[in-house]
Amino acid sequence: MNAADTVRTYKDLARVERAFRALKSVDLQIRPVHHWIEPRVRAHVFLCVLAYYIEWHLREAWAPILFHDHDREAAQQARASPVAAVEVSDAAKRKRGTRRSDDGLPISSFGDLLGHLATLTLNVVAPTEAPNTTVVLTAKPTKLQNKAFELLDAPLPRVQ
Repeated sequence: MNAADTVRTYKDLARVERAFRALKSVDLQIRPVHHWIEPRVRAHVFLCVLAYYIEWHLREAWAPILFHDHDREAAQQARASPVAAVEVSDAAKRKRGTRRSDDGLPISSFGDLLGHLATLTLNVVAPTEAPNTTVVLTAKPTKLQNKAFELLDAPLPRVQ
C-alpha cells in the first residue's frame, strides 16, 4: 500500500469502532450476554452482526432522508489529503442548513425515522356477526414513509 491508502485504511478503524459501539449501546443494545454454551454464544454473535448489517443497509439506503452524508464521494474528491480532516459534502451541508431533503421532505435521525415508520398500522377487522368476513384497513402513509419504502425498493401496503 502507498502512504495515502495506509492512512485511509487506518482511519477506517473508526468505522469499525462505531459499529461495535452501535452493537453494544443505543442502537442495538445487545449487552449483556448471558450465554455460556459455545453454540449459543456463536448464534448470539451471528444474530448481532446480522442485525448490525441490516441497520447499516437501512442507513445507507435512507441516507438521503437522514442526517447522513449521502454524497461522500464528492467530499472524498474535494479532500486534499487523506490526513486532512474529513469535510462533509455540499449536499450534507445543504440538508443540515435547510433540515430538508432534496425532495423537500424533513430530515431526521435514524431512530426518529424508525419511530415515524412505526406509526404505520394494518388492522384486520373481523365482525362477530359475519365470521367469514374480514376487512383490512391500512393507515395512509405520509410522504416521508412513502419515500423510506421507495428508497428500500420495497412495496408499501395500500389502503383497500
